[in-house]
Amino acid sequence: MSSLFPALADGPRERVALRFGERSSTYGELAGAAGALARRLGGTGRVAVWATPELETAVAVTGALLAGAAAVPLNPRSGEKELAHILADSAPALVLAAPGAALPPVFAGLPRLDVDASAAGPLPEEHAADGDPALIVYTSGTTGPPKGAVLPRRALATTLDALADAWQWTGDDVLVHGLPLFHVHGLVLGVLGPLRRGGSVRHLGRFGPEGVTRELNDGATMLFGVPTMYHRLAEALPDDPALAAALGRARLLVSGSAALPVHDHERILAATGRRVIERYGMTETLMNTSVRADGEARAGTVGVPLPGVELRLVEEDGTELAARDGESVGEIQVRGANLFTEYLNRPDATAAAFTEDGWFRTGDMAVRERDGYVRIVGRKATDLIKSGGYKIGAGEIENALLEHPGVREAAVTGEPDADLGERIVAWIVPADPGAPPTTEELAGHVARRLAPHKRPRVVRLLDALPRNDMGKIMKRALADV
Repeated sequence: MSSLFPALADGPRERVALRFGERSSTYGELAGAAGALARRLGGTGRVAVWATPELETAVAVTGALLAGAAAVPLNPRSGEKELAHILADSAPALVLAAPGAALPPVFAGLPRLDVDASAAGPLPEEHAADGDPALIVYTSGTTGPPKGAVLPRRALATTLDALADAWQWTGDDVLVHGLPLFHVHGLVLGVLGPLRRGGSVRHLGRFGPEGVTRELNDGATMLFGVPTMYHRLAEALPDDPALAAALGRARLLVSGSAALPVHDHERILAATGRRVIERYGMTETLMNTSVRADGEARAGTVGVPLPGVELRLVEEDGTELAARDGESVGEIQVRGANLFTEYLNRPDATAAAFTEDGWFRTGDMAVRERDGYVRIVGRKATDLIKSGGYKIGAGEIENALLEHPGVREAAVTGEPDADLGERIVAWIVPADPGAPPTTEELAGHVARRLAPHKRPRVVRLLDALPRNDMGKIMKRALADV
């Protein structure tokens, strides 16, 4: 196949490719460092990468891909039990890490290779095929030990080229973000994406409004973030005119990894004149849909299928849902070259994830508008509530609750009810803990905005919602609260 990173060989050698804080690497320097590492990894099948948010991680993954090896990015905040499972399951030949990085005892016995970001060596010839593994990314493991999704090289190229089409992404773009590098969002989109285009990425290290303002004022054109980050920006905007002006200069503001509440969309638009666009993907599928740069940025939707992605909604019995009425709920299934090939060492889980004709069962529930826009209403396992004969998505109720001035954060789940089947439960972090909104007040608020059958029957107050590293609410943990 053609190179994943043609700019390493053919791009302007003096253009900055990567910047992490005060440290940076031009395309010429990255080609030398990644090329030198690739030659040391020649013939290695699989390598673990201690994915700290620094320059060496980007060099490590780039070098592994140039060598034709499969990289296994590891979350440095994972516990030893999870790390032990991933290492045993993926069986890497060695671990790549930044010099001086302290690795947990679970790595004892596994060879370590420190990544030299200043090394110089020629680029190797790339012989890997389209279907060869590029990354093995472990899922969050909410229903058991994490599973390793094997992402082939064609999936990376397909997704990044489709996003270039949808977002009009070119080598002139400078991306800024503060996302972790052990996940698809921060690593594939946030690092490999700019490198494939021949553009630049500036990683903030620690995300904050000050860093966003600084980089957008210094020529950055795109910002990637998760809803928690955009919520922090929305909260800061009323008292920070410099941030509002900087966001207003961005060419593209992109949110992903979870739904961005409509309330935050509206606050950012009002303060900056810029709309945040959303996209939808998974570890197993990379990116499936997006609002296009030349399309309508409609709050609460994830746009239309990307080029090369087939998408359908299906009923519980597997029949395709033909309605595009913005109301009929079905499970999203996708098919295309962007998909993973298997769960490593889990043929049973791989077979269960696909239909007989090759559609991947995402487990995400959505509706489609008349013009094809997709609006996700939640996960099948945790966000689809069957109450009083209705199928209700938790996401739209959460958005409605967040429009109430007394609500700072909201999550919605279902719990068994003898009469309704399931009743709707709202988990609320109040804006003023001393004067939280009542159940009756919130039920009426939702009923007026959506429909009476979508109102919460129970309200439970919390100091904070449980979230994972990507800012997603961990709804299964609410049962233990």
